[in-house]
Amino acid sequence: MTATLTVESTLTDSYQITLPESVRSTLHLRKRDKIRFSLQPDGKVILTRADDIEVDPVLEQFLSFLAKDVAEHPRHVHALSSSLVKRVQSLAGDVEINLESPLPDKD
Repeated sequence: MTATLTVESTLTDSYQITLPESVRSTLHLRKRDKIRFSLQPDGKVILTRADDIEVDPVLEQFLSFLAKDVAEHPRHVHALSSSLVKRVQSLAGDVEINLESPLPDKD
């Protein structure tokens, strides 16, 4: 078990704080980097580095649900049958996808 480091900072009259050096160092923060505050139902706040990647909260909840379900019921996880794999491949056919290209406005 790892020890938890607790540090404090003072809230200024304009509701600003200075992040302690240990926090900046741990999160690899530099000037102008963004941080994220995640407010938990129990009143705790989790501070993390905000990466440029947008997180879809609905997708995040769904993936968390799947991970929990797989962990609790691993016997429900089965390999895909070769016939299903062939069926999916036949439906996709010769479709080429470029994940780097932007979607058209109509999509």
